[in-house]
Amino acid sequence: MYLEEGRVLRWNFSFGGQLLAVVPVRVVAHGADGLWLWMAGGSPVWEAELPAGRHIRDIDPAQWPPGGYRLVPGRWYEGGSLIFQPSGAGHAVWWKFAPEPGCAFDGWYVNLERRTRRGDDIDVADQELDLTVAPDGTWRWKDEESFAAKTGHPAYWTAEQAAEVRAEGERLARLAQGREFPFDGSRCDYRPPADWGRPPLPPAPARRLSGTAVPPQRGTVAEAAAHGEHDGPAQGR
Repeated sequence: MYLEEGRVLRWNFSFGGQLLAVVPVRVVAHGADGLWLWMAGGSPVWEAELPAGRHIRDIDPAQWPPGGYRLVPGRWYEGGSLIFQPSGAGHAVWWKFAPEPGCAFDGWYVNLERRTRRGDDIDVADQELDLTVAPDGTWRWKDEESFAAKTGHPAYWTAEQAAEVRAEGERLARLAQGREFPFDGSRCDYRPPADWGRPPLPPAPARRLSGTAVPPQRGTVAEAAAHGEHDGPAQGR
């Protein structure tokens, strides 16, 4: 049983186990190939209240407050994005659009991640290393230094997991170089239905630490793809 078009889900984004953002998204399509989502620009969000000027990657988990950073209401800071989460894959591809007016296609973003769907919740554990792909297909790595520095830390990933994450990125880079799907120019003119608007702010999350951190004992990226992602029938809590 697949999710119906227009259904509102919660995209729960975490890093090292700290929940950073909860954003309402709508289902564009859902099938055997995976889940397509629309994240509207300026959507209401719950976001972690970090120290001013700091990024979570630059704060050692040992310095986080007990229970994690508190979550406060905010707004998604970017334009709209069409997001494809392929079934059984350790990545998601974002078609990024400039903020209104015009909403011109602004390139692709490949987020290397682990995720699990629990009913209407999509729990995404970020793997730090990402790719940006320009409309002409040229690509580059993002956050390589931070990814390397965190490899082996118990809150993040082992050297074995890091190798798998990079291999996943290299596979997507080859697709970009060959202008193969998802970088073949399809869906670059996507527009959501006019009546979708921005979904309302979801209820306040019950927890700040997501529980989706991936310490070494929780298995490899390949194991997660085989066992941990549920893009078919919704899973219970």
